[in-house]
Amino acid sequence: MNLPVDDVAADRKALAELAEQFARREVLDNIDEWERSGELPRSLHKAAGAAGLLGLGFPDALGGGGTQLDLMTVFEQMIHSGVPTGVLASLFSHTIALPSLVKHGSEDLHRRYVIPTLEGEMIGALGLTEPGGGSDVAALRTKAVRDGDHYVINGSKTFITSGVRADFVTVAARTGASGNKGISLFVVDADTPGFTVSRKLEKMGWLSSDTAELSFVDVRVPASNLIGQENGGFRQLMEQLQSERLTMAVECTAVARRCLDLTIEWVRNRHTFGEPLSSRQVVRHKIAEMARQTDVASNYVWSTATRWAAGEDVSTEVAMAKNTAVYAVEYVAHEAVQLHGGMGFMRECEVERHYRDIRVMGIGGGTNEIMNDVIAKRIGL
Repeated sequence: MNLPVDDVAADRKALAELAEQFARREVLDNIDEWERSGELPRSLHKAAGAAGLLGLGFPDALGGGGTQLDLMTVFEQMIHSGVPTGVLASLFSHTIALPSLVKHGSEDLHRRYVIPTLEGEMIGALGLTEPGGGSDVAALRTKAVRDGDHYVINGSKTFITSGVRADFVTVAARTGASGNKGISLFVVDADTPGFTVSRKLEKMGWLSSDTAELSFVDVRVPASNLIGQENGGFRQLMEQLQSERLTMAVECTAVARRCLDLTIEWVRNRHTFGEPLSSRQVVRHKIAEMARQTDVASNYVWSTATRWAAGEDVSTEVAMAKNTAVYAVEYVAHEAVQLHGGMGFMRECEVERHYRDIRVMGIGGGTNEIMNDVIAKRIGL
């Protein structure tokens, strides 16, 4: 049932308020500790599940509710409240681990993995990227060979968000010929013999999000843990790409807005040579350009997201939206650090963290270059 526009706006406002309350109650006072430890506590997942945040965008029947636009609204507001994108990446890693499982998995897989994850009782990760593979999903080398009522998986994965703490991993493995038609998806329990976290990776940003290198040596997975049809994995993965890219674009514009707000406050209160920084024309013009890029990017991203949610084919616009948002936030975060001066270089300054964290946005979910290649092909080049 389609809700009237006023009802949708009211629901989104209530969601934004819920997100802000959750951020203040559960996150903001703990950020520094989590950045030092390099991971989130499992209790945060349980708290988010109890608040109904983890189920946004997933079916009601599985414990979810709302839409992807609702989830994007929550992400935006949490960032506006000061939550790092690294916290969101790890707390919501199920949003990339579960979509194929929800759409193509059996009722048994739903019961064992989806429902507990949306409740915050389990943590899921997506095992896709491989050493040397990067964005070339069709070239993955991890293999799954059928052996009776099991598959035996051998290979490795890297850059896996929540991979250190995950209870299960949705793993892409080759079950057929080379290329994108020979890939399948499996659910692999973290306690399966032969599965190991071979390395916890250290990163430039997203410090509170654990990132792992995973190893699979003769890992025996029940055939019932195959998601959907054998060799149908590539199509399943492509189904969730638009959502992932749009969500990252929303995060980028939200970070840009947060950096802009923090910088406006700073230049108003920071005095040099007896005058506030905001009195300098060069500073005001920098702030004006930061505001322009933030507003233009945000409006384009949300317009594209709304069209996508309505079922339009906006593949070109999604690629444009992601790059537009990435370029905007990189500019705004850079200027925010510059205008904060020496304080902007300090770890105690929030814009310093955003400056590091947003660098991954032009890499994950499809690099800037991949996005431009998508655009070029879609416009006939």
